[in-house]
Amino acid sequence: MFRILLLFFLFISTSHASDFCVADLKGVKSPSGYPCKSHVTVDDFVFSGFKAGNTSNVFKAALTPAFVDEFPGVNGLGFSAARLDLDVGGIIPMHSHPGGSELLIMVSGHITAGFIASDNSVFLKTLSKGDLMIFPQGLLHFQLNAGNTKATAIFAYSSTNPGAQLLDLALFGNNLDSMLVQKSTFLDLAQVKKLKGAFGGSY
Repeated sequence: MFRILLLFFLFISTSHASDFCVADLKGVKSPSGYPCKSHVTVDDFVFSGFKAGNTSNVFKAALTPAFVDEFPGVNGLGFSAARLDLDVGGIIPMHSHPGGSELLIMVSGHITAGFIASDNSVFLKTLSKGDLMIFPQGLLHFQLNAGNTKATAIFAYSSTNPGAQLLDLALFGNNLDSMLVQKSTFLDLAQVKKLKGAFGGSY
């Protein structure tokens, strides 16, 4: 009996199956996440790529994600993070995260951020170093550099994979007929075609 108890306690003391589930990125992803990796090391719990991204793009912005696909250690834990770098004049246009809420933590610079509630009320604030702002799950929101220097913020999400839908890309980066987009947005047809060209959509 003593030997059985000893083996049992040795097993539970060396087993971490119930403590965490580091993602096996080679496995099949499901709504609950990835299957668990069999061999785990400390490197699975460390993300070393949280560096400034390349802001040489039309938005003058860079987002460096630490979601489950980049950081397998967050699998099943219900949170993740990302880094935002905004050059002068940079912006993250209107978008939403269907999979989780967002917490913005200001690191440097000044960012004007806001979201639109389901009753179309607007919540808008210019943030500085040390400020935090919440963007509830699924609501349209944006961030823009409101200063004369680069701005940096850290995002924390209530999901390992919050997802994102950019409003401009959803409207103009698709193959929906331009006439239908024009009718549903009340924009001029020429403007719709111009925006489709800018965002990679077809006419």
